[in-house]
Amino acid sequence: MDLSRVVLLDIEGTTTPISFVYDVLFPYARERLEPFLRTHWDDQETQAELLQLREENVGDVAQGAPVLDGTTLEHTVAYLNWLIDRDRKSTPLKSLQGRIWQAGFAAGELKSQVFPDVPAAFANWRKQGRKIGIYSSASVLAQQQMFEHVDGVGDLSGFISYWFDTRVGAKRDSASYKRIAVELKERPEDLLFISDVTAELDAAREAGLHTRLALRPGNAEQPPSDHKTIKSFDEV
Repeated sequence: MDLSRVVLLDIEGTTTPISFVYDVLFPYARERLEPFLRTHWDDQETQAELLQLREENVGDVAQGAPVLDGTTLEHTVAYLNWLIDRDRKSTPLKSLQGRIWQAGFAAGELKSQVFPDVPAAFANWRKQGRKIGIYSSASVLAQQQMFEHVDGVGDLSGFISYWFDTRVGAKRDSASYKRIAVELKERPEDLLFISDVTAELDAAREAGLHTRLALRPGNAEQPPSDHKTIKSFDEV
């Protein structure tokens, strides 16, 4: 059994079924992108996201992305849908999705899902004196909403001490995990990262973290690796 001081968790395919993310959350946000942007176009946060999108768009046009000037709603939605179609881990896109989901959770239209072993594991890790962190491509706002509104369970966010998204860096970049360790004021070897993606685990291990590959129902098959595997958080 690993007794790392901090358990750092991915969400999709690790704490939460992939089907919920792809079949519920993503379609919900996509359907509401245009009306949300129309309503919030002049908000300071939206304008900051649009500026980031314009910067990303410059490099994507050569790959066939719709040209984005940042002033046209139609062009903005077209580019966002282009990013969504490619499952791009775009920080401004994730920020927009998070705000749309926040409204959905607040309205009671969304309830998130976790695997059955998650609530008990969170409580057990707290008893052991271990801290829990989340590192996901979803925005921190989205992460917090997901753990605050768990169907049939309620609010699990109180168990979580740390939240990280792509603003700390890409999940397949070892430097991101080094930054997390520095921010937590912990040695990398005192952190355990659990994910369903071996490329992310490779990056974490390169940074000095311990790793576990989550084998959850519905997860994509991963390339062969020597990362230890778990089917339940009971094994951590």
